[in-house]
Amino acid sequence: MVLTMGELARALDAQCWGDATIRVTGAAEPSAVEPAGPQGGQLAMAMAPKYADQLRPGSIAILAQGMDPAAYGLKAAIFAPRPRLVMAGLTRAFDPGPDIAPGIHPTAVIDPTAQLAEGAAVGPFVVIGADVAIGLGARIGAHASIGRGTRIGQGALIHPGVRIGHGVTAGDRLIVQPGAVIGGDGFSFVTPEESGIEEIRRTLGTRADIRQQHWTRIHSLGGVEIGDDVEIGANATIDRGTIRATRVGRGTKIDNLVMIAHNVVVGSDCLLCSQVGIAGSSVIGDRVVLAGQVGVSDNIQVGSDVIAGGATKIYSRVPAGRVILGNPAVKMETQMEIQKAMRRLPRFAQQLSKLQESVTRLLEKG
Repeated sequence: MVLTMGELARALDAQCWGDATIRVTGAAEPSAVEPAGPQGGQLAMAMAPKYADQLRPGSIAILAQGMDPAAYGLKAAIFAPRPRLVMAGLTRAFDPGPDIAPGIHPTAVIDPTAQLAEGAAVGPFVVIGADVAIGLGARIGAHASIGRGTRIGQGALIHPGVRIGHGVTAGDRLIVQPGAVIGGDGFSFVTPEESGIEEIRRTLGTRADIRQQHWTRIHSLGGVEIGDDVEIGANATIDRGTIRATRVGRGTKIDNLVMIAHNVVVGSDCLLCSQVGIAGSSVIGDRVVLAGQVGVSDNIQVGSDVIAGGATKIYSRVPAGRVILGNPAVKMETQMEIQKAMRRLPRFAQQLSKLQESVTRLLEKG
């Protein structure tokens, strides 16, 4: 796709400065952008002075409001009132998407009872099971598989190697990155007698006696329900529920290597960063942000609008709107005070040692 600076500015609802007829052939970092020629040029992402200092005269760029394009010798510029939002629109405009050819590849295996709406594109070696329904304009990459009875809405983009199990329901505009698995069985097992895990939960660590135990699987009869506009990262996993469905609300974005266990409910517009793990039957509210490596224990409720800093471990209920950090999770300001106090411990130890020496000498003199 090739747009002029003027067309791109209108598409981004932003202001254009300079020659609006220059063709934009792509986007790059300022240091990699050459001056625009007769055929146009790449657009530099220079939305702060520290980046704009790398611009070459004669190039084209996106700048933040208040920056002076003439001072950098630019031919044209687009002003971004909210730079990262403009960047989202720009990258969307130039993203060619995955290479999934229109139509159904001859190597795809599709059950006769499956229903694929108009405009669906199915890549090589895709397997689609019985009674599957795929919405308008869906694109399914090579080697993906979709289990029986699954329903996927319009405009889905299923990247290569995705595994979607049976009985999954997903809304419109679902994006699933390579290697993700949706609808695997939950990790649910039980012993004939009270297990060691149940015992230490009850006694908080005391073991009466240790004996052989054998695990029996609890089968997963529930499915997975996913709202509109959800994105699921590479190698992320979402387990099906035991009886009721595991649910992910509309607009939620899930990063690579995230694990969502059986019966979990995740609200709308959440952001789950890489290596987040949510244990079974926990409930996550709306607009929750869990940074990388956050862990949520089972049967926990996390209120709406909670933000958890990286590597936070959540073992108990978190009220709505709280910002938390640490292991175990506490208010972020409390955790910062804890960290300051820990850094002071060596000095306190030295002071205590000196105090002990002084007391000892006084006692010896007395």
